[in-house]
Amino acid sequence: MSVFAERLRLLRSARQITQARLAELLEVNPRVYNRWERGLATPQFDTVVRIADILQITLDELAGRTPAPAEPKIHNHELLNLYQQVDSLPDAEQQALILVIDSFVRKTQVQKVMNRRR
Repeated sequence: MSVFAERLRLLRSARQITQARLAELLEVNPRVYNRWERGLATPQFDTVVRIADILQITLDELAGRTPAPAEPKIHNHELLNLYQQVDSLPDAEQQALILVIDSFVRKTQVQKVMNRRR
């Protein structure tokens, strides 16, 4: 995989934007965008500039001339696998999953607070 492709994937993911959403913002076919992230094709320079603008990064960051953001540290292999699969789901399905996960996290936090009061 090329440096550009890897950086594009990391920087997009760090901003919690799906491939489909970024393709939509760039007005390109999602399959074309996917080929960029897999290093099978490279966008035109004006498109690279638009990517940097949308992600609010510099061209240097996108080209790999600055450190890339760290991948999320997920130690549970099953959760890591699901995280990677969820990244390719449509935005609506991702939002539904976010709501479900958020409700579980909040429930656990409330239970901890209630247990401390006892």
